[in-house]
Amino acid sequence: MAPRSESTEGTVLNYVNEQNRPLNSQNVADALQKFNLKKAAIQKALDTLADSGRISFKEYGKQKIYLARQDQFNIPNSEELNQMKEENAKLQEKLVKQKRAITEVEGEIKALQSNLTLEQIQAKVANLKKEVEEMEEKLIKLRGGVILVSPEERKAVECMYSDTMHQWRRRKRMFRDLWDAITENSPKDLKEFKEELGIEYDEDVGVSLQSFCDLMQHGKKRARGQ
Repeated sequence: MAPRSESTEGTVLNYVNEQNRPLNSQNVADALQKFNLKKAAIQKALDTLADSGRISFKEYGKQKIYLARQDQFNIPNSEELNQMKEENAKLQEKLVKQKRAITEVEGEIKALQSNLTLEQIQAKVANLKKEVEEMEEKLIKLRGGVILVSPEERKAVECMYSDTMHQWRRRKRMFRDLWDAITENSPKDLKEFKEELGIEYDEDVGVSLQSFCDLMQHGKKRARGQ
């Protein structure tokens, strides 16, 4: 192989020999951009090397394809090729085993990373103990008949619930009045018309206003009973 040189020709020759594959001038120019070599200089060097016989070339129409001279390389015989194939097969098998081992190690690392550290476990145990203590305190109060909801909080919830029921009843009545006015003289089947508009009554979805009103009354009776 030709010795390395700082000249453009030497740089191009070294690259062509190292690649040892068909190349056009653009391939070489792209690869040697890091040496600040212009395409015109590279083309000139390729042509000079080809004319002097230091590289081979073939013309395909207007394009020239350049290739390293093959007589400078040691071409293995059939026996050497078979030996290289066997070595390649062994290396491929070794590579597969190494990749498998790497995957297993990565899996173990991932599993270890997902585990809690000792400090995290201790902090979690402390939080759980605190939650248990709070629950036990509530349980003791419940067993002792202590009311955990203050009268003011209970009254606020009942007022909110009552207002919600009132709004529900009012909007239900408004819809009924509007629906009756729209469908009074309509020739359409009301059931089909309702499905066409995507309208659902409370009963269609298994909800009853009366059941929620009864629930509020039942809660008031329990409060008086207590």
